[in-house]
Parts: sequence; structure tokens; C-alpha cells
Amino acid sequence: MSEAHPIRVFIVDDSAVVRQVLGGLLGADRDIKVIGAAPDPLFALQRMQKDWPDVIVLDVEMPRMDGITFLQRIMQERPTPVVICSTLTEKGAETTMQALSAGAVSVVTKPKLGVRDFLLDNSSDLVTAVKSAAQARLGNLRRLPLPQPASVSPRPTVQVRSTPALRAMAETTERIVAIGTSTGGTQALEAVLTALPRVSPPIAIVQHMPEKFTAAFAQRLNGLCAIEVREARDGDRLLPGLALIAPGGKHLKVVRRGAQYYAEVLDGPLVNRHRPSVDVLFRSVADTAGRNAIGIIMTGMGNDGAHGLKRMRDAGAYTVAQDEASCVVFGMPKEALKLDAAAAVGGFAEIIETIRKA
Repeated sequence: MSEAHPIRVFIVDDSAVVRQVLGGLLGADRDIKVIGAAPDPLFALQRMQKDWPDVIVLDVEMPRMDGITFLQRIMQERPTPVVICSTLTEKGAETTMQALSAGAVSVVTKPKLGVRDFLLDNSSDLVTAVKSAAQARLGNLRRLPLPQPASVSPRPTVQVRSTPALRAMAETTERIVAIGTSTGGTQALEAVLTALPRVSPPIAIVQHMPEKFTAAFAQRLNGLCAIEVREARDGDRLLPGLALIAPGGKHLKVVRRGAQYYAEVLDGPLVNRHRPSVDVLFRSVADTAGRNAIGIIMTGMGNDGAHGLKRMRDAGAYTVAQDEASCVVFGMPKEALKLDAAAAVGGFAEIIETIRKA
């Protein structure tokens, strides 16, 4: 966005303090213009009819009409990128999962106490979330695929370059898959993981998501998938039929002990402004598994994971970038392609078939 065409944002939150703080933080960025705020969805609808925003920042727990109902109505009547502003509680996490499933693009958090200081300290996360949302292709969010295997319904757009990784994978049973994603990733991961059979290679995942929310996300996926999906714990063994998701606020690495792979969950500085970071996961897999790994980078804003995917490819791993046509935000795959980090480019069908063939 340029100064001439700022991102127009409307804030819906029942707290006057939150509305004031969010409005000030967002309005301070030259690429964002806050065009209004309302204490509940009904007031918001009245105001927005006169001047519809590019992005809505929405609390999900409000009087008169709850945020989920409002979000569903928006997505049906006038699809607009929505950033959920949710409390850091177990209930807030569960409600946020419903919101993401209903079409919200991403989530930022707020505590029940000390809201002003928390939001001020995390202002960059809020601004990044709004800018990511403004780039989102909502049509891709609303069309979760039910893909056929690529061998049955090939896509002519897939671009595959030669690599020894697939041949190497056929020579060993120690194979793992590493996936990194951000904005739009919750829906993308659901599309991929629900399509996998129970007998699938071990999967390690970094999805950019706040602390406390990854557990609810993993629990939701676990109820939908044939494979087991859960939040990674330090020391977990990577097993066939198991997908481990990095906990919010922690980095996830893969380490090898003898012939077996284990999860290492650890603190550490932000990497590419993220914790968990896709680069941290991918680099560990490159060093640990080499050509016995598959690296997949999917929808998201920024460049986290691009250098790590390149390191995986250089180590002999088979690497895939999600194509622009199916991404909600093409940023992360695009940055990986600039580095020649991906051996293949494809949509959901190609990604699913790559994992199945492992």
C-alpha cells in the first residue's frame, strides 16, 4: 500500500480502551487509515454500510451479536479480510478456531488485564496482521479443496525440477516431512492433513500462531484427520501417522538420536520476527535428515522459511512451494522461489500427493 491508498480499517470491540489503543497504534502507521470503530457488530454494520473497510479488526466475545455470527454474516454478504482480536484464554482460543474456520484471516491476542500495555508492546504484530490481511485472497480461503491425487488429476501448471531426493527417499524408511505456513495456513493445513491416510510419514509443522492457540488448533485438526495431530512436546518422537505442530511462543526443531527423529521444543530469540519460526524448523531438518526429508512452504506473508527451505534443498531434500493460484498470501512461497529453494511448485493436489508418495 502507498500513502495515496492506505489500508482502510474498521475496529469492532466492546472495550473503549481497546478501541482507543488499537485505533492509535494502527493509525500511526502511514499505510493504514482507521475509518471507524464500534462497540458491537450491529453498530458496526450500520457504520460500515456508509464506508466499507478493506480490513476489519474484530473481537469475538461481544454483546448483542457475537463475533462469530457477525463474521459469518460478513463472509456471506460482503467477504472482507478479518483479523480476530482474541483474549489469551482457553475459551478465547476455542472461539478463535471457530472464527478461523468461518473465514477469518489471522489472529492477534490481548490479555484480560493490562490490555493497554500489552497492545503497545505488541504493536508490530497487530500492524503486520492487518497488512497481511489486506493482501489476502478470500476466494481461496472460502474454497477449501477436496483434492484428487495428482496422478489422477494432474495440473499442467506444476513445475518440477530434477532432484535426487525422491530416489534417496526410496532407499530408506527414515523419512520426515516439514511444513511451514502463516497467513491462511490454518485452512491450508486443514485441506492437506485431512486428505492424508492414517499411514503417512511423520510431519513437523510450524504455523505462525500466538501462544495458547496452537493447542486448540491441533485439537481441532485431530478431530478431523485420519492421522493424529497434536501440539509438539519436547522429546516427542516423530512417528508415522503423527503430525506435530510447534507450540505458539516456542521454536520447534527436529533432532536425531540413532535411527529415530525427535522434537525439540525450546525458547529462543525471535527469528524473522517469529517464534515459532519456519526457518528454525527447516534448518534443523536439513541438518538432521538431509535427503530423507520433504520440505513444504505454504501460504503466508514475509520471508520466514525461504532460507531454511533452500538449506533443505541444498542438503538433498525434496522441496515444494505452494503455487500462487492456491495461496491466500503468496509471500513466503514467492520468497523461497526467488532463492531457487523449491524443486517443485504446485497446489494442494501436488502437495498431498508428494506426502502420500513419501
